[in-house]
Amino acid sequence: MTRSARALALATFIILSACATRPIEAPATTQPPALATIPAPAPVVPPPPANAIAAGVTLAAAPSFITQLDASRALQAFRTSCPVLLKRQDQSGLTGAQDWAAVCAEAATVAPANAAAFFRDRFDWVSVGQGKAFATGYYEPEIAGSRTPQPGYIPIYKVPADLIRCTRADGQTGRGRIDETGTCALYYTRAEIEDGILAGKGLEIAWAADPVDLFFLEIQGSGRVRFPDGSVMRLGYADQNGREYVAIGRLLRERGILPPGGASMQAIKDWMRANPDQGKALMRENLSYIFFRELTGPGPLGALNVPVSPRATVAADPKFVPLGAPVFLALDRPEAYGFWIAQDTGGAIKGANRFDTFWGAGVEATQVAGGMSANGVALILVPKGTASVARAQP
Repeated sequence: MTRSARALALATFIILSACATRPIEAPATTQPPALATIPAPAPVVPPPPANAIAAGVTLAAAPSFITQLDASRALQAFRTSCPVLLKRQDQSGLTGAQDWAAVCAEAATVAPANAAAFFRDRFDWVSVGQGKAFATGYYEPEIAGSRTPQPGYIPIYKVPADLIRCTRADGQTGRGRIDETGTCALYYTRAEIEDGILAGKGLEIAWAADPVDLFFLEIQGSGRVRFPDGSVMRLGYADQNGREYVAIGRLLRERGILPPGGASMQAIKDWMRANPDQGKALMRENLSYIFFRELTGPGPLGALNVPVSPRATVAADPKFVPLGAPVFLALDRPEAYGFWIAQDTGGAIKGANRFDTFWGAGVEATQVAGGMSANGVALILVPKGTASVARAQP
């Protein structure tokens, strides 16, 4: 109930008192039942915009200084994305596949030193919604593991055959399974999977030595498993159980366990290792579970099924950014400032102007990605002449 509604309810309580005529008796007081109050109407929350067009698109000017920035990595990543861009349906509504043909052909001939000028001159720069951006970071972690079961190790699973897309009784279509009654049901939660619901079905790719490391590998969506003999298996995202992703760092901040600025990846890991029982329970509050596949070629692979590039690939919501499109991030973290290519997606990367920057593998990548929390402005680059068309669409 709102503050004004509470005040109204209190004002309707009328206390009536009546005194007896005999002065030797104490006054008698009666209280009638409280008058009925009309509850305040629930606030009407508009649904989130369905795509970039619904969020609003504004034509923007490219910053004058961008030719001073190194855009060569972004240019190479853009070239890698072009074959998919020319075939992929754009969920954002900003472009059509045919719109990218000319700039993709030109990109193949641009010298790396001229990459920033190419992005400046051959694209329309647009702001989606308010354009206020928030960016985090991800990396390719390496964890210890085994090719065979070991005491205390936990399985890394490939996609189960019973994980399908189906329509549930509530009318919602998404990832699920057909249960014993022949009805589409939600797929198993993280806790159910960790407790062994998929054990013994031949789904194990490898076994991880540390559940915390595996949990964060899931958050990154890809990584490497190093075995005792020194060999390495590269894992890539294959699918997800369809359950809600819950950011455990946010939970720790809300509960006062970590300070507002202390919810870095390393701080979370340290807390979980110091509190193993609470850490296990915390991980299970994130119902989402990731299934992997072994990668034998270049990797890791992003949502476009092309290799992602350190300091060039950014994960975005395809409803607001065409996958494969260049993105310019003007952020308060200088290492993340500049050109990126939207080559990936993420379970937590939802909404306009929400991004996740990719930093590669190794100690430095882990440190930068784990501490990345940047605010600023995002501009989406679409082929010249298409922004005005997108803005005119209903």
